[in-house]
Amino acid sequence: MRKIIFTPNAPPPIGPYSQAIKVGHTLYVSGQIALDPKSGELLMSNIEEETHRVLDNIEAILHEAEMEFKDIVKCTVFVKNISQFTNINAVYSTYFPKVGAPARELVEVSELPKGVNIEISCIAYK
Repeated sequence: MRKIIFTPNAPPPIGPYSQAIKVGHTLYVSGQIALDPKSGELLMSNIEEETHRVLDNIEAILHEAEMEFKDIVKCTVFVKNISQFTNINAVYSTYFPKVGAPARELVEVSELPKGVNIEISCIAYK
């Protein structure tokens, strides 16, 4: 069964897509950017702040689907500047266990929506 997941604790989609779709035990979370769900403002003072906001948005979606970070099996991270890899990892690693962290790729791209510096999508299974 296919279920649309939506929470007001994460930013609403900025295009024709859902925050997440749950099919059976698998959750597909759309790419999240550093939009504050309460104010609608972008948080872009530094890559650490952006990364925290993105992961907090993902956490809100996971909770709406009755899941947690430990249920994530795959993440895709898009960044505008690969040289920020270390700073992103410093924040990212605080959300995931050292052993059993999800599969991941981090890809540098030329542009991201609304001019942000990072976007993360993920797949979770529970």
